[in-house]
Amino acid sequence: MRETRRYRLLCPIARALDRVGDRWTLLVLRDLHAGPARFSDLQTLPGIASNLLTNRLRQLEDDGLIRRREAEYGTMVYELTDLGRQTDNILFELAAFGARFAPDEPVKRPGNLRTIAVTLKVACQRIVDPAMRLHAELVVDGEPFRFSIEAGEVAVESGSAQDPEVTLTTSYGPMVAVADGRMSLESFASKHVQLSGPSPEKGQALAALMGRAFSARP
Repeated sequence: MRETRRYRLLCPIARALDRVGDRWTLLVLRDLHAGPARFSDLQTLPGIASNLLTNRLRQLEDDGLIRRREAEYGTMVYELTDLGRQTDNILFELAAFGARFAPDEPVKRPGNLRTIAVTLKVACQRIVDPAMRLHAELVVDGEPFRFSIEAGEVAVESGSAQDPEVTLTTSYGPMVAVADGRMSLESFASKHVQLSGPSPEKGQALAALMGRAFSARP
């Protein structure tokens, strides 16, 4: 049976928590900010049971935050609605607040790295030069992401980029460490970033943007 517990209070914070306050719900939304995902993609959340994931997805659909649609080869995917996409800043601020605390032991690595998309996008969006244009691929521990900037809008989505101007390769652990303030930007850039592709100047611009985005976080 689907859980329908609600605070049923006039307070807008309570009304928001009625929609996104259940365990796993914000993490499902976080992963969908990286683009449409199959049920099996979302099952990589460490520790979530399939029936609980089904429950959360149905509730998010009912609340108008996500929708289902048929993709290639008849595959069913879940994606954010316009309302669901408005959770990006909420998730970013939660990430910034969470960075103040050490993770509980034993630490679990995310089942996939879709987790990076929304925080990286918002961090860059807040400081990007509106005149900047970029078409890049970001590879984190072997997982590719399309990173683009057009007309001042930053997009970070799961999947390989077609003909990127630059490819930036790095690792998830160091990205989290520098974002948490446990590693310097200099150490991250010199030891954990590799740039390749036909436009070296674009690579430097991407690395500089990410550096400023990390520095701007509380």
